[in-house]
Amino acid sequence: MKVEMKLRGVDDVMRTLQSLPTEIVSNRGGPVKTALARGARYLRDRAKENLLASIAQRGDESTGLLLQNVIASRGKPPTGSKGERYLVRVRQKTYARKGKEPVTTRKTAALMEYGSSHQPAKPWLRPAVQQHGQRVIELVSADVVSQISNVVAKARREGRL
Repeated sequence: MKVEMKLRGVDDVMRTLQSLPTEIVSNRGGPVKTALARGARYLRDRAKENLLASIAQRGDESTGLLLQNVIASRGKPPTGSKGERYLVRVRQKTYARKGKEPVTTRKTAALMEYGSSHQPAKPWLRPAVQQHGQRVIELVSADVVSQISNVVAKARREGRL
């Protein structure tokens, strides 16, 4: 299960970042990493709200294991690419079931999201992206601009610019 969102149209921000000294910006991801992390956490929280609603709508009892394992994490950039990547994903955990085959959180999440021949789909992650994707882009863009302004101001105070 993968939903990918790419930010485009932030050319001025990228030019500003590239013009700054490397030691200011690339401190383990710098302002871009922090902004993307905030955006991913916002989307994760909206996805968790949708997941809770889907579980309640189905009337299932929940152990809370799936909900606990919906996370926002830093990912490796695609091969041959520079940049930052954050993911909203389900961490792999196994449900203990007596006398039955174990089931993982990822399989449960995929069954809920896409359904099967035995159960209808109750999407929770894709609707979160569709409903809140624009807001995430706005949050990330505003946060990057704000952090770059702070980094530039600090560099000027310290005489590095």
